[in-house]
Amino acid sequence: MSSGPFFSSSSLGRAVAEQQFASDNYAGICPEALAAMQAANAGHAPAYGADSWTQAAADGFRRLFETQCEVFFVFNGTAANSLALASLCQSFHSVICADSAHIETDECGAPEFFSNGSKLLTAPTEDGKLNPDLVRAIAGKRSDIHFPKPRAVTLTQATETGRVYTVAEIAGIAELCRSLGLRLHMDGARFANACASLDASPAELTWKAGVDVLCFGGTKNGMAVGEAVIFFDPRLAQDFDYRCKQAGQLASKMRYLSAPWVGMLESEAWLSNARHANDCAQRLVRGIADLPGVSLAAPVEANGVFLNLPLPVQEGLRARGWQFYGFIGGAARFMFAWDSDPARVDALARDIRHCALPAAA
Repeated sequence: MSSGPFFSSSSLGRAVAEQQFASDNYAGICPEALAAMQAANAGHAPAYGADSWTQAAADGFRRLFETQCEVFFVFNGTAANSLALASLCQSFHSVICADSAHIETDECGAPEFFSNGSKLLTAPTEDGKLNPDLVRAIAGKRSDIHFPKPRAVTLTQATETGRVYTVAEIAGIAELCRSLGLRLHMDGARFANACASLDASPAELTWKAGVDVLCFGGTKNGMAVGEAVIFFDPRLAQDFDYRCKQAGQLASKMRYLSAPWVGMLESEAWLSNARHANDCAQRLVRGIADLPGVSLAAPVEANGVFLNLPLPVQEGLRARGWQFYGFIGGAARFMFAWDSDPARVDALARDIRHCALPAAA
């Protein structure tokens, strides 16, 4: 029996497939995040967030957002969103969201679980975006004691179909929230892409527009793992560290969650990564813009492209080795990341053309 390793790094390298655009989670770690993690790995450091890397990352966010916010680091977006909403609500409260919001469609009931039962009240939308009229309609639907009392509104930035909320749109919803006594949460798994798309500062897209708490996504922005939960009203962060501990989100070696953020923030890779991903999405659109029978299912405003593709075209792409998801409404979803290769984007565009033109003929 061989005593060697089950696999070798060289064999793994050979097994790696060509770059795919089914998800921005497919991407590896960007150099800035990896270098910071490697630097944090040199020697020992205090545990549970009492290290200099975690302090530096939190201070970096305060500089980025131009305010004294409270910052917490967790492993993933499900925990970030669920714990943040739980901090805003009691069990008899409810959260207003779009019917396609990630917390409704892809969190396996985690927001309800961590809040001990706060109900999600969904608004039907065509573009995945809430507006003041939708929020007002749901918040005012019932006010009797038999119905869960609305307490928070959550916005997905960018939305599940790649749309972005403008500063004015956020401010309009926030103003209504304040008038109704509601808190405003932002699921920012792709927040960096929204900043890049709008050429707006993080402060302008959050607390200056009325957002109370943001979950800033790092995983889809070039990190291996990790999200930041940022409270712009420190009072709302009371005992949030206890929530993180109870939920298994308090990393004992916290520096490995926080150090990559130091690299991302100091180098501004968080923004350049997002710009590149957005540019690749636009590159694909330009490459197929004139194709008959192929259309956009949603405007391309961030790093995702949602295409209405005839079934033969989808089958042809899969036969050529392309991986993608059939998403909301049946559209084919292509997501781009910090390391998306423009040449590979062009190859996808060529294969879509090849598969679509015979179908159109």
